[in-house]
Formats: sequence, C-alpha cells, structure tokens
Amino acid sequence: MPRLTLPPSCINRVYRPHLENQDRYQVYFGGAGSGKSVFLATRCVLDVLQGRNYLIVRKVGRTLRSSCWNEIRKAIDRLGLSMLFHISKTENTITARNNGCQLLFAGLDDVEKIKSLTPQSGVLTDIWMEEATECAYEDFKQLDKRLRGESRHQKRFTFSFNPIYQRHWLYRQFFDCWQDGKRLCRGKNVTILKTTYLDNRFLTPDDRQALENEPDPYFYQVYTLGNWGVMGDVIFRNWEVQDLTETKAAWPLLLYGLDFGFATDPCAAVCCGLDRKNKRVYVFAELYEKGLINAHLANRLKDFCGHTPIVCDSAEPKSIRELRSLGICALPARKGKDSVLHGIQWLQGHRIVVDTGCAHLKEELSLYRWQQDREGHTLPIPMDKNNHLIDALRYALEHESNSRRATTAGKGELGL
Repeated sequence: MPRLTLPPSCINRVYRPHLENQDRYQVYFGGAGSGKSVFLATRCVLDVLQGRNYLIVRKVGRTLRSSCWNEIRKAIDRLGLSMLFHISKTENTITARNNGCQLLFAGLDDVEKIKSLTPQSGVLTDIWMEEATECAYEDFKQLDKRLRGESRHQKRFTFSFNPIYQRHWLYRQFFDCWQDGKRLCRGKNVTILKTTYLDNRFLTPDDRQALENEPDPYFYQVYTLGNWGVMGDVIFRNWEVQDLTETKAAWPLLLYGLDFGFATDPCAAVCCGLDRKNKRVYVFAELYEKGLINAHLANRLKDFCGHTPIVCDSAEPKSIRELRSLGICALPARKGKDSVLHGIQWLQGHRIVVDTGCAHLKEELSLYRWQQDREGHTLPIPMDKNNHLIDALRYALEHESNSRRATTAGKGELGL
C-alpha cells in the first residue's frame, strides 16, 4: 500500500510519541475528555494497515458498539481511509483490505467467544482493554496469554481508563515506577502516560467549563485532574434532597423497582425518573414496610404504581407470580454477574435527587458503605445492609444501566 502521511494536527501532541511505542504493556490513564480513546482508536486503524491484529475488549460486550467500535469508525472516516477497510457489523470485525489483518471486538462477559476469536491472517499482536478498571485481574491474565505466536511485530497490551480506585489491581500491577506529579513513566517494558482535558485541544469551551466546574471533590480529582481516587467507605456522595412534588407531576415516564422483605427486612419500593441528558436520577416516592404478606403488598402497590410495570428482585419468582395474579405488573430483574457492583457504579455516574418525603432512602444513602478488611482497608464489596431501597432503585433503572454501560464501570470504577 502507499505510504500514509499523517497530518500532525489530527492527533494531540502528547500522544504523538506513542504512535509507534513498542513496550509490551502500555497504560493510558487520566481525566475525562483527555482524548485517550480517540488516540488509541486512531492508532488501531493505522496499525492494522501495517500488519497488526487487534482484539479490543470491554467487560460487557454490548458497550463496545457505542464506544470503541464507534471511535474506530470515526477514526477511519476522519483519516479518509474508508476504501481500505471492510466493516462487518454482524461479525463485529473490521478488516484491512491490503493485508487481511483485523480489528476484533469482544466482551469479557462472553468467555467462549473470547476463546474462539482468532484473526483470519496471522496472530494477535495487540489487545486494547478499554475502561480497564471494569475488568478483573483474571481477565487480564487470561488475555495476556492470547498474545503468542510468531509475528514480526512486538506484542502489546494496552489499557485505558479513568483512575477511580487506587487499590485497583492495575495500580498494584503496573504503578511501581510511578511518581505523583509526573505525566510519563517508563519502566521495564511498561509505559504509563497520564493525561487530562488540558491535553486535548479538540474540546469545546463548554466541555472544558463543565470539567473545571465539577462541584464534587472526588469527581473533580478523578475526572477533571485525572488523579487516583481515594474516597472513604461511604458508597454514595452524589445525592441531594429537593421537594420534587411539581417535578413528579410533570414527569413523562415513571419507573418502579421493588426489593422483597418480610420480618427482619422491609418490602422496599421506589418511584423514580431518569433525566438522560443531564445524567440525573429523581426519586419521587418510596414504599418501606415490614410484615407485608404478598396480598397486602399487592394492595399497597396498586396505590403506589397502579398498572405500571415494576421490576422486582428475581430471587423470589414465587412472590412475583403471586403479585401478577393479584393484578400487579411485576417483572423480574435480570441481574447477572457483578450486577450489584455495576448498578452502584452506574448510579455513581449520575446525580441522585431525592424527594424530601423519602426519609428511609435518605438514611440508606447516608449509611450504605463498603466492607473493610482486617487492616481497615476499604474493599470493593458493599455491605449487605442499609440497601433495600437502593436495591429497588437499581432494579427500577436496570434496563437503562444495562444499555448504557459506558461512562464508568466494574469493580474498579466504584469511587472508593
């Protein structure tokens, strides 16, 4: 193929030296809006034309389409290289026409697919783990073994993420050489580059202003300044209380969730709404009562949610069937592996506005904490108490959180 000339203006200056970085492990971390993903997507496009094969992963496969896949598609168009690639949406592959090398996409939630993925020409030379704090150490170790076989290219494993949890395995694995206040660290076959919004000349003034005016101290440290998060063991600090009476009356779509209980634990239900544009969750009302048999619970729910669907804890299918027989449109939550952690992370990415009348939810949000180990270190495991209404809130918003896992995610992205 003809030699490509890359205009210097199309890549932020801080990333240019890393277009041909050959270190085995490369860590690109920092604040939001720093251009990490755009740079790595651009590098993928150029690399595959030069004979490299990429596997691009995130913890959950469905999030790839709205993140890495779209960034790479935009990079191809931006560079004017559309004619050099065959793009297959059905197979989730992008293939270079000049050499048959490929960009493969997969979620770590589909283990069998990961095991069977192989490029049509040559071997995997690169793995890019986007939002790496979503992923487990075991994910990394298994993927690292995939980088084997003969190739004229140096094998590389690239990570990109926001540094939300300093006790994350990524920090322990790669940051021995790191010094706070530095922007670049080169260790033995490891490169670490920290960037922030100040490194991205393509941001608009509004983008910059939003980051600079972030009111939450933790989010300012992580997403504006790109520093490793060191939050205490309280899980939610991103909430406030307002009188939402008028807001509820005008809200177009109300969402409901239910966590079952009886003697020790209460039945807990919430009525909420989601403002997607401004990333706000409004909690308009709560139901919180012990000792309710399902017949009595159904009567309460008729007043609470009427015939509107309510998403319930799927651990009690019998109770769900009973509620349905009593006229409640009860639906089981889908849950899944790490659903609690993901739901927490998703809620942490939104501002939670609680009505003044939701006394029990305000108490839960104040008390819901992470577990600690014997030495008093915070663990990424929530304590299983003070969480009944919070669980109900996760169920109510489950469809939204499962379909929009992009901003921050997984065990590492929990604001500890």
